[in-house]
Amino acid sequence: MTTLQILQAAQSARPALLQADTERKNAALRAMADSLWEDRAAILAANALDMEAARGHISEVMLDRLALTEDRIAAMAEGVRQVAALPDPVGRTLRTVERPNGLTIRRVAVPMGVVAIIYESRPNVTSDAAALALKSGNVCVLRGGKEAFRSAGAIVEALRKGLGKAGLPREAVSLIQDTTRQSANELMRAVGLVDLLIPRGGAGLIRSCVENALVPCIQTGTGICHVYVDRDADLEMALNIIDNAKTSRPSVCNAEEVCLVHRDIAERFLPMLQKRLAEDRAAKGLQPVELRLDERAAAIISGTPAGEADFDTEFLDYILAVGVVDSADAAAAHISAHSTGHSDCIVTASRETAERFITLVDSAAVYWNVSTRFTDGGEFGLGCEMGISTQKLHARGPMGLEELCSYKYVITGDGQIR
Repeated sequence: MTTLQILQAAQSARPALLQADTERKNAALRAMADSLWEDRAAILAANALDMEAARGHISEVMLDRLALTEDRIAAMAEGVRQVAALPDPVGRTLRTVERPNGLTIRRVAVPMGVVAIIYESRPNVTSDAAALALKSGNVCVLRGGKEAFRSAGAIVEALRKGLGKAGLPREAVSLIQDTTRQSANELMRAVGLVDLLIPRGGAGLIRSCVENALVPCIQTGTGICHVYVDRDADLEMALNIIDNAKTSRPSVCNAEEVCLVHRDIAERFLPMLQKRLAEDRAAKGLQPVELRLDERAAAIISGTPAGEADFDTEFLDYILAVGVVDSADAAAAHISAHSTGHSDCIVTASRETAERFITLVDSAAVYWNVSTRFTDGGEFGLGCEMGISTQKLHARGPMGLEELCSYKYVITGDGQIR
């Protein structure tokens, strides 16, 4: 089917989802989760073909994003079940106003309609997006990257089996068959067919959607995440947080890309950081983190001199830009100049400094003594996520069920006229 035909079929599925009650949606989600696990052999076979085709063309950390295992499929299925267990956002009364003329005005949560997601080589996004869309009463149109196309196709086929078992239309979840830029452009311009477009991927994809989309678009994903180590920090805690934020999964958007260190502790802390991220990892046979140092950091430890763009780069790799700053205010100013508004952290024992930092840093998630890796729908209790919004209108931070709803006013009276 062409992209236009898929969108038209998606529109035709809207009435069935609008009329599906919570019990029907939850039954469909449970059946979708069961089908993911039942079809794991087919999904893994498709993923193996994707991995074979991608190997040598994308980095090892990006290959890790693409790879599926039985454990990862089990986690995908569990994520769908968690969404089924969450409260249904649709139909909730958000506000009620009783007017002097007897009118009752209610603001009621309603689905967006057709939600299109453009994403890259992360197969788990397929099931996360489908589950959240279905529970919030939306039709889901997925446009994955070419690297994960076979994997996404097998996952969608399993999800559609579950929909069928629950008596909901298969078209409630669709996969665009064209992985060229043409299909992405068609989604961006599908006025009247797409109610919300969510890009999940690199800076280029997000910028293209924001600049070219004619349909409503959420800016998501790009994460130049900072950890600032204050002069009052517990240095061992700081090392643990940085190690986790940088190395636990460097290919994701909530991974740390920049470390800022207060000048008063830099001579003590930076050698500890170098040992932990580079020397200790190399001794264990792990890939060491390349430290790209500003002039002040380079005067203390060895590493790669930071280039002009290094503090503005989402590396998605074992690379960390490191700088020395004079104060928490200077760290906040640096973040203001270089952050993408995703997730930023301060490590300090001082509540006063932490609260000042939290006030000054205008990001979707601001952490105090916590790894930035927690910016995730599952970790925030949302079941899973549609993406991380780095904008301020409509949605900000991890997007769950509530963020996939709009609202309408329902006005009740007994014959009032104006």
